[in-house]
Amino acid sequence: MSVTKLFMFEKPLGMRDTLPVLYEAKMNTRNRMMKEIQGWGFQFLETPALEYYETVGEASAILDQQLFKLLDQQGHTLVLRPDMTAPIARVAAAKLLKQHSPLRLAYSANVYRAQQREGGRPAEFEQIGVECIGDPTISADAETITLLASALEKAGLQHFQISLGHIGFVQDVFINILGNEERASICRKFLYEKNYVGYREHVKSLPLSSIDKGRLLQLLTLRGRENVLEKAEGLLEENQGKQALNQLKELWQQLKEYDVEHFVTFDLTLVSHMSYYTGILFEIYANNIGFPIGNGGRYDRLFEKFGWNSPATGFAIRIDRLLEALGEPESLQPISCILFSLERKKEAILTAKEMRSEGKRVVLQDINGVSDLDLFTKSYAQVEYFLGTRKEES
Repeated sequence: MSVTKLFMFEKPLGMRDTLPVLYEAKMNTRNRMMKEIQGWGFQFLETPALEYYETVGEASAILDQQLFKLLDQQGHTLVLRPDMTAPIARVAAAKLLKQHSPLRLAYSANVYRAQQREGGRPAEFEQIGVECIGDPTISADAETITLLASALEKAGLQHFQISLGHIGFVQDVFINILGNEERASICRKFLYEKNYVGYREHVKSLPLSSIDKGRLLQLLTLRGRENVLEKAEGLLEENQGKQALNQLKELWQQLKEYDVEHFVTFDLTLVSHMSYYTGILFEIYANNIGFPIGNGGRYDRLFEKFGWNSPATGFAIRIDRLLEALGEPESLQPISCILFSLERKKEAILTAKEMRSEGKRVVLQDINGVSDLDLFTKSYAQVEYFLGTRKEES
């Protein structure tokens, strides 16, 4: 068999086909969320799938080995966008920030992250999200998280949890106890991978006092409701990490004002592979899905890479994981079929037009184009025949 024939029905690693039922579920979910996001005054935009590696590729927090790279005819290295935050930062810094601030932008787009081996993880997936740019206040974080909860509800998701943390708190604890970034990065990696057993074993092996080891292990207990913030204060030295906890306390009060605090828990072990996060960050979990269905947080230094100084916060939801959390998609709306012969084509066209005006889905099919009539008609909820000189119904 030739190479061409061998790959005739194969797809590149991590790529997926989306068949009609799933496509329609994605479309309906996306549209409901987009409507809610627009209702909060966020404006949608599009960016190109291809970006320059030296700008968006390097600004992105996605690992270099996960980037799809190619060369243009001028020899410049391009990447398929691995996330949407960096491209939007590029657009905002180049064209929008000079107009007014804060900006409220939104997107729904596919992103691309290369997989080294097949493991059920897609290399292309759709994200829907928002970016609030230019507002440093906790109010912006509270608005973003509340919009996230509202959009998920509009999508039909009833049971979900938003886990809140602060990268500054984790970093202060690690630097204060471990002394340098190199040691802190090792501990952060265990937390990012949710490898708490490995974290415990690593902490026990460190050349630290039993008190400091106890403080590092106590970090793992800081998950739950608002009383977690009081427990967290005991881990900190004087004036260490207080700002992070104060921000979380203020955020909690504002989320209560929005009446969404029942969706929120604290997880002060939370870290991210997105290296540009600088403060409050969060992940969204739902219905026993093994991975977060979305994430977000504050990234106040990303714009420096584009020659601009602007605070920002936002979120991104993965549509594929959201659909998994929503469960079995609804069946497609029934489709009717009108089969016609040429003698009665005009009558069939008018009937189909009338049915479509009523919101029905209608296929208009010349009977001479059908090779197996029984097999063809089984696909439709209703079939009408306009044949010969009279109308028959089935």
